[in-house]
Amino acid sequence: MKGTKERAASLLLVMVLLLGLTAPASAAVTQSDLQKAVDGSAAYMLQAVKGPQVGSIGGEWAVIGLARSGYDVPQSYYDSYLSTVTKYVQNKKGILDERKYTEYSRVILALTAIGADPTDVAGYDLVKPLGDFEKTVWQGINGPIWALIALDSGNYEPAGAPGIQQRYIDEILSRQLDDGGWNLTGKGGAGAADADLTGMALQALAKYQDQSAVKTATDEALACLSAMQTESGGFGSWGTANSESCVQVIAALCELGIGLDDSRFVKNGVTLLDNLLTFRQADGSFLHTADGSGSNQMASEQGFYGLVAALRAAKGQASLYRMSDTGTAPSTPGASTGTGLAGKDPAVQKTSITAPGTTFPDIAGHTNQSAIEAMAARGIISGSNGVFNPDNTMTRAEFAAIIVRALGLTTETTGQFTDVSADQWYAPYVGAAYKYGIITGTTATTFNPGGTIKREDAAVMAARAAKLCGLDTDMDASAIRNVLAQFTDYIRTSEYARPPLAFCYHADILSQSDLDIWPADAVKRCEVAQMLYNLLDKAELL
Repeated sequence: MKGTKERAASLLLVMVLLLGLTAPASAAVTQSDLQKAVDGSAAYMLQAVKGPQVGSIGGEWAVIGLARSGYDVPQSYYDSYLSTVTKYVQNKKGILDERKYTEYSRVILALTAIGADPTDVAGYDLVKPLGDFEKTVWQGINGPIWALIALDSGNYEPAGAPGIQQRYIDEILSRQLDDGGWNLTGKGGAGAADADLTGMALQALAKYQDQSAVKTATDEALACLSAMQTESGGFGSWGTANSESCVQVIAALCELGIGLDDSRFVKNGVTLLDNLLTFRQADGSFLHTADGSGSNQMASEQGFYGLVAALRAAKGQASLYRMSDTGTAPSTPGASTGTGLAGKDPAVQKTSITAPGTTFPDIAGHTNQSAIEAMAARGIISGSNGVFNPDNTMTRAEFAAIIVRALGLTTETTGQFTDVSADQWYAPYVGAAYKYGIITGTTATTFNPGGTIKREDAAVMAARAAKLCGLDTDMDASAIRNVLAQFTDYIRTSEYARPPLAFCYHADILSQSDLDIWPADAVKRCEVAQMLYNLLDKAELL
């Protein structure tokens, strides 16, 4: 629910000074400023939404913003999302929602943005439902608006529904109010326009300006929005100035090819972009209202893609929702696409998929599900009796084996350790791990293969493996201290483990979102799978 307090003028000035990205009325936001803002917000989004799901928050809008931003996002991020969508669609048997067809539209937009094919997701055509006019418009104006935007994003034609786009255009036009705008419940005639819905309607109609009725409606809507714009250059909804309303108008102008410095949308020398940036916080997130009320994550996702729309317009690129420039579809996790870094050891080889689609019933919905499945598809890690047991611990021998498999190293029995018999299944893996410097043993002659591997020792082996893969693992003492000092228990780490631990956190092989390192705790199987997935991703071996 949107807040009710208006922004105080003094708070505006304070935020402008603090953010440093918001220009005063006398100075325009440069493309360089905008690029920095987009990059900063993209970095925030990658941290805030580490595993995008199917949903209006923490899902498609984050994916769309990142995919259209030009920011350097790891391919594994999109792979993970595509895998999540595929499983979701499978579980729902292709029916995302019985009544809210905007669910289809939102997912179609995200899949199109990452270059995936929404007409074939686990064998289901997600575009086809948007050919059902009655079901699509059931939920009101949002239905035809987002159906039209989604269909036009990839020039999709729902099977068996010729001319459906025109029906949606006509439906949107029929709901325009006398004041020139749209609101959530209005069906034409009297009523007060809502900036959000008016902006969304214009985004949907932008492609059809060659139709005289659409052009007339657009001109009336722009006049309505211009009159609604506040003296601070922004917009409100439900009586409250907020960032999201501003975003929808920015997106509308960008889809229409209208500059954000258009005189109709500059108040007291302040543009829409100036106004939006006053809601942006130093970490790249966005406030909903000036006083911080409302859902900041929703505001952050919308604020981010609003900046992306503005940047694409400034660069002369295809607009946010015209996605013919997205390229080919990414692979699902498990598809072997990486070639490895130039500096990797020649012995390190990309591991091919041998069991595509492998999964386990006890990892459904697990935080590390995508990583586990990707590793299992390559035969790097396996289950037992049909399950994975994600929270079980792992022996030192088992860890040595999976890290050797992950790097595609040739196995070799060396006889280095007296407690590793040559007839044991793990002997060739321990031998290879020793040969390539991944392990050194608990002493010069023992390895303790049956011992449970601790978190800090797993990090040590992972860092050595990363070096073999061509990653730069060297960090000076100051950098090591700065990384580890953020964890409350870093003083409990062993001296030998601190440089490798710092590297693993710095390289995102381990997650810096944890509050503690728990160095002496036994590492879990699910954690090992995620570590290896992150390592191979960084090494470009996925």
